[in-house]
Amino acid sequence: MPTRAEPRQFTIPGYGKGHTAHHTDYLVPEIGTVAMTPTDPVVAGSHAEFTIVFTAGRFGVDDTGSIRICTRQVSDLARPQFTDPKAPNYVTAEASNGAQLSLDFNPKLAMRPWSRTLTVNVNRGFLAPGETITVRLGDRRFGSPGLRMQTYCEEAFHFLVLADVFATTNWALLDAQPTLRVIPGDAASHLAVLPTQRRPAQDFALALRADDIWGNPTDRLGGTFRLRASAPVAGLPETFTWPEGARAHRIEGLRAEAGDLTIDWLDEAGGLIARSNPMRVAEAALLPFWADLHGQSGETVGTGTARQLAAYARNLAFVDAMCHQGNDFQISDAFWQDLNRATAEFNEDGRFVFFPGYEWSGNTAIGGDRNVLLPEEGRPIRRSCRALVEDLSDPGTDAHDARALHAAMRADGRPALCIPHVGGRYANLGYAHDKMLERAVEVHSDWGTFDWLLQDAFAAGGRVGIVAGSDGHKGRQGASHPGASQFGSYGGLTCLLAEELSRPALFEALRRRRHYATTSATRVLLDVKAVLAQAADRHIDDPALGGPPVDRTAEAGMGDILTGVGDATCRFEAELVAASPIERIELHNRTERLEVIRPFTAAELGHRIRVVWEGSEYRGRGRETLWNGSVALEGNGWSGVSPINRFNVDKPFAADASSVRFQAVTTGGFGGFDAMLDEAQGGTLKIDTGLVKAELPIRDIGFEDCVFEAGGLGRRIRVFRLPDENPHRAFRFTRQVPLRAEGDNAIFLRATLEGGAVVWSSPIYLIRQA
Repeated sequence: MPTRAEPRQFTIPGYGKGHTAHHTDYLVPEIGTVAMTPTDPVVAGSHAEFTIVFTAGRFGVDDTGSIRICTRQVSDLARPQFTDPKAPNYVTAEASNGAQLSLDFNPKLAMRPWSRTLTVNVNRGFLAPGETITVRLGDRRFGSPGLRMQTYCEEAFHFLVLADVFATTNWALLDAQPTLRVIPGDAASHLAVLPTQRRPAQDFALALRADDIWGNPTDRLGGTFRLRASAPVAGLPETFTWPEGARAHRIEGLRAEAGDLTIDWLDEAGGLIARSNPMRVAEAALLPFWADLHGQSGETVGTGTARQLAAYARNLAFVDAMCHQGNDFQISDAFWQDLNRATAEFNEDGRFVFFPGYEWSGNTAIGGDRNVLLPEEGRPIRRSCRALVEDLSDPGTDAHDARALHAAMRADGRPALCIPHVGGRYANLGYAHDKMLERAVEVHSDWGTFDWLLQDAFAAGGRVGIVAGSDGHKGRQGASHPGASQFGSYGGLTCLLAEELSRPALFEALRRRRHYATTSATRVLLDVKAVLAQAADRHIDDPALGGPPVDRTAEAGMGDILTGVGDATCRFEAELVAASPIERIELHNRTERLEVIRPFTAAELGHRIRVVWEGSEYRGRGRETLWNGSVALEGNGWSGVSPINRFNVDKPFAADASSVRFQAVTTGGFGGFDAMLDEAQGGTLKIDTGLVKAELPIRDIGFEDCVFEAGGLGRRIRVFRLPDENPHRAFRFTRQVPLRAEGDNAIFLRATLEGGAVVWSSPIYLIRQA
């Protein structure tokens, strides 16, 4: 009989010896059994019906006993309801002997990561051995369409069934747990990905993928397709046949002459399916490589295994590098060793870089979330606590607050980085910030957009770069759709500027803050620099640490720190090239927005208006802001209404000739819609939401934002006008920027693309002479 110290081994990531995410094993074979029908694969996000039958074992089920059906904390399986038999997600339960049952659902009840819990209570009566409880999830007998399945794929989705047959509130984890496959649906969008830059005569690949409506790469694609390049590409076939059953396709061995190019993916008749991101072929000391340095697998609170996560990032998301960031308090010693083996297995210079790492997940009061990124295997894990790890044999390796973490990492003496971020907890930089270890902050992930964390870093004296990642929990690192849960944004990427694709080169790029960040896994070409009349001292490490400069220069790039600057101004030069038209570029010096730059003029504005809702409730958990309501147009009409950043297709968005009705959520980022007015100047816009109620004459909508504040954290509705067609996908500009005489100058840009993505350059730090 298994003991508490040696729990039974299930094919459930993270379940095993040394981990507390298991339940009582007392006489489990005699507690009861569970069976589910059907177990056929189900399409992600579709409606389905499942029947789960619990059969009481030797002890029956006592009066006030219960069973629980749990799903993962991150699953966006629809919330069950028990009152409307014709509505979606209707759930029923009945006992074979007529005992009275009641149903309850709590999204955070059972032990992490299986916290979403449907409880079936035996309220009156009891069950004898062999009697059953039948639970129908998505009961269709009375007209319900079924239970809406989770929106992301999983090889082994579990309904984890627990039983408290003794009415002691001590649940047994039953043997032979029900599982099924969640598979992708039909293709709804297509993606073509090129490297952002390569050198002449350097081989590159075109990567292709089709996603279903929930962002899952689908294998439901077939047929013959065409390719068309904007410039000659050696080795590019004119046509190709999609490999049967493939979820992605790579065309290798391509070459191009110097210049910029895109490649169009066409159907057999020549219709455009997707246009790639722009690619530049040019000599360069540093090349851009795309990374998602933040995600976790099912061994902690995510989905699938770490190896499946890495395979997705490399083969389906087409990123160059990643790091696994599991919650430290859920990583057993055995998993930490296995994770180190996985990073070594997948790491391949020139093909794919996998950094070892973990998320230090201390409570906000004592530091908050930090990603620890390591350049090599074999390092100790410094846990913030062992809330879900039973093994207490080596407590000396723990670091219970962020200051202790920094001290332990410094004492180790080997290179390492910490990246503060916002997740369930947010990084408290007012409590602790280490200039040597913390060289970047993460301003975007699936959780939302957090420009305020960069401002916190400035306030703490930080000289940091900017990164973005996914913090993906749904097994889709590098292309992380938020699904229909509390995640409000499509995950981001970090573009690392490095000499080559290798661990040492990418780690050096992070150490030197040579990187930029995007939302929605968007790939753009971005180059910025600051030019001075007089050379100044350049530092790699923050000069506050006391180290000498590495050289002198009059030209600084992303992440550079220059001291002894004698100029009163610098010339800031920037170039942005994107697949989507550029809406605006904001130029910043630290927390001050210097200018909003648009690639078009007021004279180019036309009939198109954009309505944007954005912001969050506050910094911590529960930051989601719900935007439910309508925008109506009186005295005019519109056409071509299209949503922006509408990731959750469960939430309605309905437009007619004069109104839009919607439900949406933001967590620091933004959503909204574009509309083409019938008359450019006539009528009145009426906004009616729970947070903003306003009227706006159409004639007042122009080049500048009309802003309606809604409290919270950057929460507002903005309305402005755009050109009917914006051709500006590439833009260069130069500005002479005045430099503050005291304190840091941190010059960076924040760009917004019409498609809904945001781009940040890492700041250039210019420190004037004393």
